Order: sequence, then C-alpha cells, then structure tokens
Amino acid sequence: MSYLPIQQVLKQAPVGTDVTIKGWVRTKRESKNAVFVAINDGSTIHNIQAVAETGQLAEDTLKLITTGACVAITGQLVESQGAGQAVEVKIANVQIYGSADPEKYPLQPKRHSLEFLREIAHLRPRTNTFSAILRVRHALAFAVHQYFNDNGFYYLNTPIITASDAEGAGEMFRVTTLDAIKPPLTEEGKVDYSQDFFGRETNLTVSGQLEGELGAMALGKIYTFGPTFRAENSNTTRHLAEFWMIEPEMAFHELEDNMNLAEDFVKTVIRYAVQHCADDLAFLDNRLKEEEKTRKKEEQSEMGLLEKLQFVISNEFVRLTYTEAIDILVNSKPAKKGQFQYEVKWGVDLQSEHERYLVEKHFKKPVILTNYPREIKAFYMKQDADGKTVRAMDVLFPGIGEIIGGSQREDDLDKLVARMQEVGIEPEALWWYLDTRRFGSAPHAGFGLGFERLVLFVTGMGNIRDVIPFPRAPKSAEF
Repeated sequence: MSYLPIQQVLKQAPVGTDVTIKGWVRTKRESKNAVFVAINDGSTIHNIQAVAETGQLAEDTLKLITTGACVAITGQLVESQGAGQAVEVKIANVQIYGSADPEKYPLQPKRHSLEFLREIAHLRPRTNTFSAILRVRHALAFAVHQYFNDNGFYYLNTPIITASDAEGAGEMFRVTTLDAIKPPLTEEGKVDYSQDFFGRETNLTVSGQLEGELGAMALGKIYTFGPTFRAENSNTTRHLAEFWMIEPEMAFHELEDNMNLAEDFVKTVIRYAVQHCADDLAFLDNRLKEEEKTRKKEEQSEMGLLEKLQFVISNEFVRLTYTEAIDILVNSKPAKKGQFQYEVKWGVDLQSEHERYLVEKHFKKPVILTNYPREIKAFYMKQDADGKTVRAMDVLFPGIGEIIGGSQREDDLDKLVARMQEVGIEPEALWWYLDTRRFGSAPHAGFGLGFERLVLFVTGMGNIRDVIPFPRAPKSAEF
C-alpha cells in the first residue's frame, strides 16, 4: 500500500479507505478498551490518531510504541469517536522502524523551554513549534525565489570566500590553509599570506552586494540569496554568526524605485506565507498569545502575530526622511519625558525603540526612512547634493524595527573614490568594483534583507537562534 504524508491523509483521503501512515510517536495513551497513538511526520502541525483495541497489539510491540519511536501504521481511515480530530486510523498492522528509550529520549510530552531545545537542536524540529517554524521558513524561501523570477530578476551566486569586506566593519572569519601553530612569516614577522591557498588573505563573506552590483551592471536585475558570516562577538537575541541574506541589485533604479520594490517584495512574500501556512501561523499566533500572558503589561505587544502580518500586508508604507523622523522623535512624549533609553538627535543611528515608536505609535503603519547622514552609512551609498546625507533607505516593521536596509549606489567614480579614502578603504583593493564606474557607469540601487530577521517577524519568535535549524553564535557550533 502506498504511503501518504499525514497532511494529505487529513485533507484528501476518503473515510473508509485503507491508508499507511509513517512518522514519529508524539504520545501513547491506554484506556480500558483501547490504545491511542498520536503520530506526526512533519508534513503538518496536526497529528493523526491511530487506535487499536486493547489486546489487539502484541505486548512486545506495544512496549516499543513510546514517545519518539518511528513507526509505520496501516489501517482503515474512520470517523473519530472522540473530540479533537475528525478522522483516525483503525490499526490493522504496526511496523516499528526505530524505538526510543523513554528513559533517555529528551522530548517527552511536556512543555520544554526554548533554551533547553537549543541544546538539542538535532531533535527540536520534532516539536510543534520548530516544525512550524521550519515549514514557514521553507514557504518564505520559495516565495522569495518565485517573486524575483516572476519579476525578471536573475539569481546570481556570489562568492562565499572573498578578499573584500563589503561593510568595512572588519568582523570577518578568516579562511586559510596555513599551519595554525607555525604559519610562514614575512621578513617583517607578519603572516605570509602569499603562501596561503589563494595567495592572499581571504575571509568568509559578510555580503554579496559588491559582486551583486557587478551582475546588475550586466544583466539589469539580479538577486543573491546565500549564507553570510560575521565574527561579531555578540550574544543578543538579534545576532547570528552565520545567516542568510537576500540582496537584489538593479541597474537603472533610483531611490524611489528601490523603495517601491522593497515594499512590494516584502508584502508579497509575507502574503504567500499567510496563504500557504495558515495552520502553522495559527499555532504560532496562539503560542505567542500564551507567552504574552507571562510578560509585564508594559512589555506586551498591542498586536497578535496574525494582526502584525496583516498590518504589513494591508497598509501602504509611510515614507519620510531621516531628518523628518528626528523632528518627530525629538518632539515626542517619550523624548520629552526621558523615556527613551538612547538619545535622539540629528546624526545618531536610530535605535530599535525609536524605529518602533515611529511605526507603532506615531504613524501606526510600516515606515521607510530615507536620506540618512552620510557619516553613519556605508561608503557605497549615493551622496546627496547637500553633502550631508546619502540616498539610503531603511524599512521599519512593528515589533522588530529595521528589517530592510538599502540605498541608491554611488555611480560617480570620483565621489566614490573620495568616500572610500575618507573611511580608510584602499581604492586599489576594489579596483574591479570601481571598473563598473569607469566603464559604462549607470544609476543603480539595491537592498539587503536578512532572511532570519524576516522569519523572526513572520513566526513571532523572540530569539533569532530559534528560526534557523542549527544556529551559529559565539561558543556555539555543536551541531
């Protein structure tokens, strides 16, 4: 008999048909007259119940059906006699693929803390919470590729190993084959990277943007979607050492075009998740509501998870300059009453509390801020005529603050070289990047969206380590 995923059995299989289901036992319950086994195979948030009459199953088989065991069950799909499910499987045959010692299996049917589940990341996808997160993550990734394909973009694979630092932050993981204890040295006593595998110092990339710009200046519109790495020794709920970035780059796009694309893109992919992950998101919404009850009233969110998603999908994003935003913040009640933790004045990089105030309190809509001070933004951003600001843009969401950062890129060779020198980047090191300004320069723009931050927003989780299968963070690379 052919095996069907539980999702298909619950949605499509007619009552009265014989079915085979395969999966992992979530719970087993015995009563005077029957044995009830809940099975899940990861295809849906919902378990399917299998039922056998007392004495029907051999005692040796029954002992092996414990939480965590992997089984195949064949039987007739019947209407359920109990509450909580419409149908169940009347067991005819059970095959045990793999048992699970109930004394040692860590995922017993009780509530586990997220901190504990991070310690068993190899097993946590079997829980309702993490199976839901991973299905939503898949849907969002599919929607990203579908969106760009449908809008004429080409998927460009940019290098994971690079000799350039796109962000200029210097927090990069080194890639080397040199002896760790006794590397070759130059006459000056420094490590001689000319003898390394690539003949120079190389690192894991923090961004595919610079190479993405090269692609856009030939193919028109490209996007990257790949792993990026940052050696930032930070243990916050918003940082990972390994994460995935989505970075579109578009020739002949200016700041307004960039904003239009970012708004349409993020609305489309979130809408796709809402439409295709309804059961998972309903579960995560309820989970968040229960979690909110344990928080202080002032820390509770005004919107549930599904409300936040609809808030983004249904509202037009408000657009204003950084300078206008600073005026609003300086004159706000929290600023006047000293309730902001961080100072607000022109020239500072806005903190999450400021961004969330604009979105959640002042405008009550998602916000796109533009034209930031040049001193707090990257070297590659297009400089405005006022000499003080650049054509940057940040997209701000409720509960999370900045979710997208981008800009129109500087296409004037002289201005770009001068800015690189100002921030201490040797133009010769990026000669290939500057060639796109020497040979056929054109207006172009792009943005970056950290994929885990998007998944964090859509699932309502509070820690970014809980939206990637195997998180990499300081002192954490177990799995």
